[in-house]
Amino acid sequence: MRIIETIEELQSLIGQEVAVGDWFTVEQSRIDAFADATGDHQWIHQDVERAKIESPFGRTIAHGFLTLSLLSCLSHDCFEIRGDFKMRINYGLNRVRFPAPVLAGARIRPRFTLQSLEPFDEGYQAVWVVTVEVDGGRKPALYAEWVVRLYT
Repeated sequence: MRIIETIEELQSLIGQEVAVGDWFTVEQSRIDAFADATGDHQWIHQDVERAKIESPFGRTIAHGFLTLSLLSCLSHDCFEIRGDFKMRINYGLNRVRFPAPVLAGARIRPRFTLQSLEPFDEGYQAVWVVTVEVDGGRKPALYAEWVVRLYT
């Protein structure tokens, strides 16, 4: 866990990889729960037997949006920005790509690089370049430019 004590310290990290997370296993039960939460019950995510036969991956895969939705959890596990902030919010995404699938049971880990940090009227806006690797994979499962606001 990397601790960033001040906004000035965070500012000094622009352009640098700030944190790499631990490996996180994406279990079929999580994929199923995400399918239930979103109503996306496509067979490539949930039908284990059919995926063995018909999927080019040989098993079910996680939803791309499931991988994306894990960013908050994954970031909390690998770095903390301290300071007198009233709240932090996900403000949006500038770009998202899913270059490779996350197979059920695969391990993933995030890499966070701070692209920019700019003040705005109510605090600071950070843009993180996030790459989510798949253990043993040649391509990342996710590339995103994630915008987070820190309110003072």
